[in-house]
Amino acid sequence: MLTNKQLSELRTQLLQNKNEIENRLKQNNHYDLNKGHAHESVGELSSYDNHPGDEGTELYEREKDIALNEHSEYELTNINHALHAMSNGTYGKCAKCGKEISVERLEAIPTTLYCKEHSLDQSISHDRPAEERVLLSSLGNFDFNDERNEHVEFDAEDSWQAVAEWGTSESPSDFMNPPDHYNDMYIESDENIGYVEDFENFVGNDMYGKNTRFYPNTKYDEYSESLDEEGIMTTFGDLPAYEHDPYVEDRE
Repeated sequence: MLTNKQLSELRTQLLQNKNEIENRLKQNNHYDLNKGHAHESVGELSSYDNHPGDEGTELYEREKDIALNEHSEYELTNINHALHAMSNGTYGKCAKCGKEISVERLEAIPTTLYCKEHSLDQSISHDRPAEERVLLSSLGNFDFNDERNEHVEFDAEDSWQAVAEWGTSESPSDFMNPPDHYNDMYIESDENIGYVEDFENFVGNDMYGKNTRFYPNTKYDEYSESLDEEGIMTTFGDLPAYEHDPYVEDRE
């Protein structure tokens, strides 16, 4: 049982906390959430002349204000419920089982209306943002050496390469076999971007997939020279015997 002194001290603490929260919400105008748009809190008229990064920062700050406001209002609601329980004479007894709540628990959490065994915060939420159901299929794989989970779409490996090509903290001294150029510092730096095979840079066809022809350019010259040096017909290996004839010169 709570003594009158203990109950009075807890009531004083609850009233003090309530007064602090109400004054804080009044002073910051509920974290400026009473204004219609985030621009109103920073004096901006529109997003037209703002950098997307600045807009992202403002959005983050707005979301943080919403979370802080919800937390303050939730805390204020719990204080009011506890004060109401004191008025009804039910404070200090678990609203679930009716057993006495320990004084130590009430001193630590004056707003609680439940004993430790029936606390409402027993379970840990495993809910994740809905976007992860889409993003995890590609961005969830960070094993660059795992060829079993290759993705056609822009995945985690592509994200890293897109950033790493602008430079990393590594230097040639960090590698057992240092690359010849700083552009080759990141994983699979020689990977084709935007195409699969080199010949896609100079081979084309019409909208029906016919009238295939090649368009001479520097990529074509580099491709031809590399094949001649290796003495092969394709970069992915020599052609089967039955496919040789259409590609070789007529010897007659």
